[in-house]
Amino acid sequence: MALVAFDFDGTLADSEMLDRIAARAGVGDEVAEITERAMRGELSYAESLRERASLVAGLPEADAVEVYGGVRLRDGAGDVIELLRDAGVTVVVLTGGFGPGVEAALGAAGVDVDDVVANHLVVADGELSGAVGGPLVEGTKDDALAAACESFRVDVNDAIAVGDGANDVPMLDAAGYAVGFDPKPGVGDHCDVSVASMPALAELFAERGLLA
Repeated sequence: MALVAFDFDGTLADSEMLDRIAARAGVGDEVAEITERAMRGELSYAESLRERASLVAGLPEADAVEVYGGVRLRDGAGDVIELLRDAGVTVVVLTGGFGPGVEAALGAAGVDVDDVVANHLVVADGELSGAVGGPLVEGTKDDALAAACESFRVDVNDAIAVGDGANDVPMLDAAGYAVGFDPKPGVGDHCDVSVASMPALAELFAERGLLA
């Protein structure tokens, strides 16, 4: 039995959720700069996430909900997920992004996954407080991958991880097979192979015998 663990922002989706929320809050440039530094490994993920979340404090919750509702999978990602699940492969999403956006994107594409592990922006008095919570603030994706494999009774050596950024490296290193999706500088060094499109990813999965 196989398990595929996907990152979300930058992998299944072609944008960063927090960047979209920051644009709504009028601090898009500041947050995008921090995001890029984090993806290049210049900041710890937890540090960068907290710094970025603090910049969107005060945004009405309704605005954040609207942004989450507009998150979409990149072209072809829903097809890849559907092919994997039709073939009996366990599919999980492990993301430092936010659960409501992931669920909205999956729902809009009409696909399901077996589990989503994600963070959330804290809301107080009807607006974003500037704090962030969840299992992947301090926790790392290698631990999340190990937990998913244990939950679904899959050996981690049979797991495939797909990601693009520096915070995906622990997951990529821990998995039996690591795939970079248009990876950021330095991340590709941790991958067995890299691809730049969802059709190429589907072809790779077919070559490895995952698809029926």
